[in-house]
Amino acid sequence: MKVQIKKVKLSSIKIHPDNPRRVSEKDMDRLVKSLRNFPEMMELREIVVDDDLVCLGGNMRRIALQKSGAKECLAKIVTGLTPEQKREFIIKDNSVFGEWDMDLLSRWDDLPLDDFGVDLPEDWMLPPDENKTINEADMADTENECPKCGFKW
Repeated sequence: MKVQIKKVKLSSIKIHPDNPRRVSEKDMDRLVKSLRNFPEMMELREIVVDDDLVCLGGNMRRIALQKSGAKECLAKIVTGLTPEQKREFIIKDNSVFGEWDMDLLSRWDDLPLDDFGVDLPEDWMLPPDENKTINEADMADTENECPKCGFKW
């Protein structure tokens, strides 16, 4: 296997015809906005292509770059992969392993995490008094109805 990183015309990168990953219009708009606001990101994370410039990793970023008006980008050109290795890379590059540690992630709450694509719980942005846990004392003051979920007892 050989890897070469170089600037290429965006129009020369072909979207992989069998890319199994899709993105909603809303998420595509967020990705376009993200790339416009932080174009250096593309210097840190190139689009991965094979020797025919077919995209193996970064199909959605390639589309977002095009929508943002970019004409070129950095590409990591990989030669020498078998068809099976290319297919494996495509799936693994799009797989999400692990999960967020919400306590540690809360230390990053000064950033627009939702805009960055982090799937946050619905109660993430509630003011502290609306985000509190319901306990027995809270339920005793509600005339047999939980103020959080409406459960009646």
